[in-house]
Amino acid sequence: MMLKQSKSYVTKAKSMLHGGDYNPDQWLDQPDILADDIKLMKLANTNTFSVGIFAWSALEPEEDVYHFEWLDEIINNIYNNGGRVILATPSGARPAWMSQKYPEVLRVNERREKLLHGGRHNHCFTSEVYREKTQKINGLLAERYGDHPALLMWHISNEYGGECHCDKCQEAFRIWLKGKYNNDLKALNDSWWGPFWSHTIFDWSQIESPSPIGESAVHGLNLDWRRFVTDQTIDFYENEIVPLRKMTPAVPITTNFMADTFDLIPFQSLDYSKFAKHVDVISWDAYPAWHNDWETTDNLAMKVGFINDLYRSLKQQPFLLMESTPSLVNWHNVNKAKRPGMHLLSSMQMVAHGSDSVLYFQWRKSRGSSEKFHGAAVDHDNSTGNRVFQEVAKVGEVLGKLEDVVGTNRPADVAILYDWESNWALNDAQGFGRKTKQYPQTLQEHYRTFWEQDIPVDVITKDEDFLNYKLLIAPMLYLMSEETISRLKAFVANGGRLVMTYISGLVNEHDLTYLGGWHKDLQEIFGMEPKETDTYYPNDRNYVQFRNHSYEVKDYATVLQQGSARTEGMYQEDFYKDTPAVMSHEYNKGKSYYIGARLNQQFHRDFYQEIIDELGLSPVVTVKHGEGVSVQTRQGEDTNYVFVMNFTEQTQQVEFTSAVKDLVTGEKLIGEVTLNTYEVRVVACKR
Repeated sequence: MMLKQSKSYVTKAKSMLHGGDYNPDQWLDQPDILADDIKLMKLANTNTFSVGIFAWSALEPEEDVYHFEWLDEIINNIYNNGGRVILATPSGARPAWMSQKYPEVLRVNERREKLLHGGRHNHCFTSEVYREKTQKINGLLAERYGDHPALLMWHISNEYGGECHCDKCQEAFRIWLKGKYNNDLKALNDSWWGPFWSHTIFDWSQIESPSPIGESAVHGLNLDWRRFVTDQTIDFYENEIVPLRKMTPAVPITTNFMADTFDLIPFQSLDYSKFAKHVDVISWDAYPAWHNDWETTDNLAMKVGFINDLYRSLKQQPFLLMESTPSLVNWHNVNKAKRPGMHLLSSMQMVAHGSDSVLYFQWRKSRGSSEKFHGAAVDHDNSTGNRVFQEVAKVGEVLGKLEDVVGTNRPADVAILYDWESNWALNDAQGFGRKTKQYPQTLQEHYRTFWEQDIPVDVITKDEDFLNYKLLIAPMLYLMSEETISRLKAFVANGGRLVMTYISGLVNEHDLTYLGGWHKDLQEIFGMEPKETDTYYPNDRNYVQFRNHSYEVKDYATVLQQGSARTEGMYQEDFYKDTPAVMSHEYNKGKSYYIGARLNQQFHRDFYQEIIDELGLSPVVTVKHGEGVSVQTRQGEDTNYVFVMNFTEQTQQVEFTSAVKDLVTGEKLIGEVTLNTYEVRVVACKR
């Protein structure tokens, strides 16, 4: 019996949101520009605007002197034009008068240097003054606009990040540690391995945050500091939203998450698995370097898909693309413009993986300062005739035909386990290869096979229910608590398939190694034990024989001691020649696999193909296609919405094996269809 997929609307709009960051406070002395904006919004097929993100100095130019009239007019004009507003709190950048009068709001860096006024997020999350000021202005915003029909949701601050090392934050860190270790210094010293370099702590006041001019090699300290920074950032956020929750309890709240733009991996500085519990809707800012010269377009698209699936999986509901660029950015080493067709394709990829919006930074280009050449829907020429504006309008036209897609999700039988804390600890480990650890990139390589075959994947965290999946992949899970190990054991015992790799399960939640060898429960699950990790120089090579084929080894190879596990692949060279490299083990109702070496992508394809076939994993809807085409599906109650996307620079032939309806053109399709370069088709078919 086919289960119905209920919709989950993340905003009351129940339609695709299109628009983005609008900064009218930059143009208050040019009313003709503001009037043009309203006209252009209609022509661009936009309907939603994030307002007020960096507007604190315009809202409160002097302490307790407020100017909301301009914001009243902007919100009213957008609403009367048929649009909605995502209203931001302005804490991402404080006004100069505040820094001058209350210098405690400014941060102290890790070298204990007091920062000057300027930049963004240059504020102390612990400062009582800053907390009071943000809560006050947020309360005024909620009181004034909470009942406005234009208000769609709250956008809290902007791209939280960074840390402060001032005296107030040092004391807050000590209080946090007292809570974590139940006011027990021995427990803290045991967890931090205090006797190392005579670093035993005898009084809480002796604790300082990690610093290049002090301590940076106590890994337990470093890990706890990163945890504290996440918790303190969340605590500041929770302080911000108190008046919003009180006065507008029905209005959803979000804050925009990020990704590392250059490597296209999840943002590393905050643990978003914790932060996700405190927001109503996940939103994130996506700026892939399309058309770069170091990878293929489809390789970059795969990385984008991975992050989308991670952020969607954080709440198992649709997310919002809060920021993107319709053309180019201003911070890459080379700021290359999107080629014709890429804007629609890249926007539809976000929707295909679960976004119910395509929003931009920015609506109109700034005239001055660092973002004056960052892409925007409206350029300095104020024209509707340029290519970028026309492509923005096209995206809006297409989104307008996808209303039935809004609120839909899709189940997955495959999950990949991503863990921020494990990555922090691994990066801190003074071992292995400095440049070759690459935990997020390794997960993306394991994700690739399923992306190529259009098989749905959830990218989950260790707090999720593993039992929801048939296959769980946990590469390089360096840090594992006994609780996580126990849950993995239960997953396999209950019939799940678990894949693990080299450099996994080496330390506990305090970044302390497990004594007596690999954890006994892991040995029981896998029927073997990793004994030694060999780290390769860039030019070192080895090979693994698997199913009568030879696959190249790079970076890492683990020497394995066989127990009850079955050898699936063997090393071909070095002192561990003819010993196990890949092993499998049946444990209770399930099965585990251990991959001891970093192997090439062809190995992943061949290895996972066996599991795919055994478990009967398949796409939601089968569309035949070649390399570089991705097919993603969102499921409604009785309809599949299928996105067929050509991430190559060539035309591609795809084949619909059953009749579908193109949601954009209205035509019925079956059989072979040609996709031009960067072309996307969005079709619907009955489930």
